[in-house]
Amino acid sequence: MTAAETKLAQDTELDRVQEWRAEELERAGYPLREAAELAERHDVDLHLAIDLISQGCPVPVAVEILL
Repeated sequence: MTAAETKLAQDTELDRVQEWRAEELERAGYPLREAAELAERHDVDLHLAIDLISQGCPVPVAVEILL
């Protein structure tokens, strides 16, 4: 595999992970924009983000806590 192919594979994998994270966040109750923003941030704990919403935390407050 060439360096360019390796880079493309890594980018594609990263894109798939971010898409999956965004889908999970949307499923938990985050609006599309907030889900996408949180999904891009690898320092945001996905389980904590989902738990906050499932425990009744309003989305704006959850986003403020997470970011």
